[in-house]
Amino acid sequence: MARQRIHNRRAGRGSSGTGASWISYSDMMAALLLIFVLVLTYSLYQYFTMLETKTKELNDQQIVLDQQAIDLQLARDELDSKEARLVIIQGDLDALKVKLDDQEKTLSDLQIVLSSKEADLEAATIQLQEQKDLLNAQALRIDNLIGIRTTMIQDLSSSLAAANLKAAVDPNTGDIMLDSAVFFETGSAEIRQEGKDLLDRFIPVYLDVLLRDTYSDYLGEIIIEGHTDSKGSYESNLKLSQNRALQVALYCLKMPSLTPEQKHQLQKILTAKGRSYADLIYVDGVEDAEASRRVEFKFSLKDSEMIDEMNRILSGN
Repeated sequence: MARQRIHNRRAGRGSSGTGASWISYSDMMAALLLIFVLVLTYSLYQYFTMLETKTKELNDQQIVLDQQAIDLQLARDELDSKEARLVIIQGDLDALKVKLDDQEKTLSDLQIVLSSKEADLEAATIQLQEQKDLLNAQALRIDNLIGIRTTMIQDLSSSLAAANLKAAVDPNTGDIMLDSAVFFETGSAEIRQEGKDLLDRFIPVYLDVLLRDTYSDYLGEIIIEGHTDSKGSYESNLKLSQNRALQVALYCLKMPSLTPEQKHQLQKILTAKGRSYADLIYVDGVEDAEASRRVEFKFSLKDSEMIDEMNRILSGN
């Protein structure tokens, strides 16, 4: 009650200004409300404008993102394609590496073979050079042998002529043919005195030439050959010719005029052969029986077989 009275008194005192104050307050509130509405409207306008702008930006960004996603997918597809090609290329590289390894192995094998071939070629070259040197040496020896034979034949001819011994020396072979009638009676192998006298004169001259130091290294063999005519059988003439050649050879070996050195040399190279009538002498196609009955002295040089073979090759026989 007290509070009511106090309130009434205050109200009584201020009732005259209450209406004006309320109006002013209302106007102010209306103005504020209008301002609020305007601010709110402006804010909403700004919001929606910004929202529209942002939406447009977002749409543009979405478009960009979509395009980027497309580009990224294309890039991924291209990357996948490149990866696939890379796998193929890697496979090709692996195959090439295997092939290269095989080729390197093959090359290594070829190098080993080549080295072996080079070694073989070098050895063959050395062997060829050795054979060439041997052929040159043999050719030189052949030249020497041919020259030696010629010189020996010339020396035999001149020495026999100087000793007044009428014995024909074959200019090509050096063979000397002596008449069998001088040495033996018909059908006999015993040397006549006339034959011994001829041998005593002939053998020293003959051996003096052949056993000279100049020729001794080349002399291979001295052959005494007995020959008959065609009368009688081949077998009987073979025995006769062999015995006659043997008797002449034995007489030569026992000759007192030979020095011990000559006899020693003669023992190593002297051979006696009987030829029966295997090598008859013909004159105008008719057998010359007297000429066929003969004793021949022949000599051969060392390696003469090689010379004869080479001569046959060179002559095309």
